[in-house]
Amino acid sequence: MRNFLLYSCLLITLTSYADDESLGRAKADSLCSLCHGPQGLAILPNAPNLAGQQPIYLNEQLKNYRSGKRPNEVMGVIAKNLTDSDISQLVEWYSSIKVTVELP
Repeated sequence: MRNFLLYSCLLITLTSYADDESLGRAKADSLCSLCHGPQGLAILPNAPNLAGQQPIYLNEQLKNYRSGKRPNEVMGVIAKNLTDSDISQLVEWYSSIKVTVELP
């Protein structure tokens, strides 16, 4: 019975992350892709790539933009209305994107 409960909890957790990732992708498409690109690779020269970033970094920076601790004219407006759930979903999406490096 204990193994069944552990397996069930793990399955629910993994499903939750997959849901967060797909919800995050939808949010990113509407909020972020204009500057950061549809796959998290920046289109604008002054916007950072978000694909493959570490979750802790993305989470912290979005919350800093939201609170005003990290001031930025554009990101302050965008992040101001993000909930913790929105941030979590965006983090799941961008951190799930695999990035490879190719040496010249």
